[in-house]
Amino acid sequence: MDKAKLIDLMADKGLTQAELAKAAHISKTAVYGLMNGRKPRTDTLGKIAKALGVKPSELLDM
Repeated sequence: MDKAKLIDLMADKGLTQAELAKAAHISKTAVYGLMNGRKPRTDTLGKIAKALGVKPSELLDM
């Protein structure tokens, strides 16, 4: 996951890590893990992308 892209998208939406977790219906621990380099599961990636209004591929390191 592209951490910088995730941070930028969260800032654009005005979301904290806790708010992103709530919007994506995932745990705060999962968001914290992603912010610290853990790779997301496919379903988690989809939930985060949906909450941020982007395609999952936009969140990946490429």
